[in-house]
Amino acid sequence: MPPITDHPLRYKLTNELHARPFPVLTVPGTAVFMAVKQAPEAVARDRGLDLAHLTLLLDRFGAPHPPPGATHYSGQIGRHVLKWEQHTEFVTYTVFTEGLSTRAFDPADFAVFPEDWLTDMPGTRLTSVLMRIEASDGDEAAIKHRINDWFEAESMAIAEVLDKSAVIATDFRIDPTGHSRIAMFVRPTTGKRRVGRIVQRLFEIETYKTMAMLGLPVARDLGAEMNRLEQRLVDLVADLRRADADAGKTLDALLEVSAELEHMAMRHGYRFSATEAYSAIVQQRIEVLREARFLGRQSFHEFMMRRFDPAMRTCRSTAARLENLTVRAERAGNLLRTRVDVDRSNQNQKVLESMDRRADLQLRLQRTVEGLSVVAISYYAVSLAGYLLYPLTGPLGMSKGMITAVVTLPVVAVVWGLIRRVRKRMH
Repeated sequence: MPPITDHPLRYKLTNELHARPFPVLTVPGTAVFMAVKQAPEAVARDRGLDLAHLTLLLDRFGAPHPPPGATHYSGQIGRHVLKWEQHTEFVTYTVFTEGLSTRAFDPADFAVFPEDWLTDMPGTRLTSVLMRIEASDGDEAAIKHRINDWFEAESMAIAEVLDKSAVIATDFRIDPTGHSRIAMFVRPTTGKRRVGRIVQRLFEIETYKTMAMLGLPVARDLGAEMNRLEQRLVDLVADLRRADADAGKTLDALLEVSAELEHMAMRHGYRFSATEAYSAIVQQRIEVLREARFLGRQSFHEFMMRRFDPAMRTCRSTAARLENLTVRAERAGNLLRTRVDVDRSNQNQKVLESMDRRADLQLRLQRTVEGLSVVAISYYAVSLAGYLLYPLTGPLGMSKGMITAVVTLPVVAVVWGLIRRVRKRMH
């Protein structure tokens, strides 16, 4: 049997599905997470800068380097485990440490990232999280006492997840040290891999939630601008109903509005599309946690429904409004171009009628000139004929005037006939 030829990307694509496995975590433990975006206006990161900066961190701990062009890395740095992932718009650093610090959510846990290394980071911090992973038998009173000390009651979300494998809690706020806090209470029967999956999904929820929210300021800023353009578009469309309106000037103004709308759509279309995609990821990550209510408090899904979903609806409505305005401007432009074409057709018709009148006048003038030409040519022809026939006056017994009178009519007739023949050939 001849060997089967594999697609050149077969192994690469298959391995990509297994390139970023969930971490395997022991309990108790601490996790520190950070997501960095290169610049507020940047879409794609400079991957070389990210990889170079990761290498600087690894050199601090004498850890091996990732291969060139790597988009993910996992390895030991000192007594910690580092997981690094590179995405389209951001890069993430996650550090796992066994055991718990004496102080809950101690900012010193973040010191695994050297201060000067953070200063030279190629980008800005999108979010950072301190996570505390504790063992728990599900004692509601003990958990309630701890979370009340750690989180704001008004915005706190807490739930049992994955068939009561763990209890997760956070208030989605930033503490005075600049980090968000997430607490996780794990049942003794929960496996290490399941713990890692929960932790990974919680970090993804925090990251993609923040990335999705980047579309909200854009939507708010576009609101006033779209109000102005919409009113301008309404005024221009109203001009279409006026018979005395200058269609050319209106069309120029409408094209200017359309250009502004297209520029806005091209500039912010990616952000709105990304916001929609990130929002879908957040909802999907929450769904797979299979939440159950705990202590009668709001779950992650309920928090997102009350706080996150309205922001996403604002982004969707703004994107839809921008698209609608663009379509309306295009439709108005088509109507106005039709009116301009009709006006130009009417103008052309008037020009053609004017040209017909001028042609008729020219024809009449030509015929008049032809008559005068017959007279003038005949005059000179009669004179020439007279000179030719003057010698015959004696033999014929006729005077010069008589001969001139005799030849005048035939000469005029011949000249008229020749000119008419020439005119027929020309037409």
